[in-house]
Amino acid sequence: MSKITFLGAGSTVFAKNVLGDCMTVDALQDFEFALFDIDHQRLEDSEMMLNNLKKSLKSNVTIKAYHNRKEALRGAKYVINAIQVGGYDPCTITDFEVPKKYGLRQTIADTLGIGGIFRNLRTIPVMQEFAKDMKEVCPDAWFLNYTNPMAVLTNIMLQEGIKTVGLCHSVQICADHLLDHLEMPKDNIQWKIAGINHMAWLLEITRNGEDLYPEIKRRAKEKQKEKHHDMVRFELMDKFGYYVTESSEHNAEYHPYFIKDKYPELIEEYNIPLDEYPRRCINQIEGWKKMRDDLVNNQDLTHERSNEYGSYIIEAMETNKPIKIGGNVLNTGRLISNLPENAVVEVPCIVDASGVAPTYVGALPEQLAALNRTNINTQLLTIEAALTLKKEKIYQAALLDPHTAAELSIDDIVSLCDDLIEAHGDWLPEYQ
Repeated sequence: MSKITFLGAGSTVFAKNVLGDCMTVDALQDFEFALFDIDHQRLEDSEMMLNNLKKSLKSNVTIKAYHNRKEALRGAKYVINAIQVGGYDPCTITDFEVPKKYGLRQTIADTLGIGGIFRNLRTIPVMQEFAKDMKEVCPDAWFLNYTNPMAVLTNIMLQEGIKTVGLCHSVQICADHLLDHLEMPKDNIQWKIAGINHMAWLLEITRNGEDLYPEIKRRAKEKQKEKHHDMVRFELMDKFGYYVTESSEHNAEYHPYFIKDKYPELIEEYNIPLDEYPRRCINQIEGWKKMRDDLVNNQDLTHERSNEYGSYIIEAMETNKPIKIGGNVLNTGRLISNLPENAVVEVPCIVDASGVAPTYVGALPEQLAALNRTNINTQLLTIEAALTLKKEKIYQAALLDPHTAAELSIDDIVSLCDDLIEAHGDWLPEYQ
């Protein structure tokens, strides 16, 4: 029996989306869905939920929960990764509260910035353990990574020799959400997106062959006269010429222009939700208490296939019917010619029985490549820090982070890194 292993299966809602999608696919009905999570209660919840869903959807898949990770992985053909190391309490709290003492504020802190760096540093050792297990018990499996920070963690797995593609839903929803917001029609649209995860660019968007960018920019200018949820991205599009995939709250902290102690009025002007991720975490924890019964014990649970790429990738590999996705892959052969070859980029990819085949994009407009490189600098130094266990590499990663460097002095950045290393304690390996 073929096997899809889900690491972090205690993420019950996400497991429902991705594995629920897989249950609707004819070609996957003989598969075992192997569930693993270190939180045994959440694992049990997901197992029960998926069994209820299986009955409702009249699916023939096998659902099995494992308490041993290596056994969950043994013989897997596909591995879906959705873990979060350290959770909200203590690690997310640490990522936000320690920088605040230095006057450094963040919104999401799961990709870049000082919070993103430390989220990487505590997650990379766990990913390396996954890779070690996979090389032993399922060396040919495809690893579908949903865990942030996407670019760095995907890079690590590829360096470990695991067949990996990083997946984020911001690519497939980007154009639709933009056109909805600007009240423009969405039929017969064609678009092209490339860059890096959370900072990929809508390079082209047409409707019936007509370029939509002039009208998008005109309407966006009008929108900026009033408060809305996407002011940062519209400002970036105005100054740099292109719309970016990930939300304004994310992009506010990927660039040095928006969250500034010297200009506190920018927070109000650009409608930036500081501390947004901790707020979301608290709401999700509370929401789960109310939602749990409806989801876990619901005999009539239903599901419609979502736009998450996971099930479509597995179906394409199983049936050899090609699909196009936006995937995170190594920039081998310089798929994007003006970004570094050792970086992970987000580009259109074709998927079929032979695997994931990235497409060549060529050069991004130089201003977009330049913005991407500011984030890649920190990503590559974070990888170096994790692989060498040298503190100086953590300092360098933070010193090159656009938002951190724009706010703090060299001495303060080094001191902040030391404080975060200490606050994380055993969540991090020993750094020299």
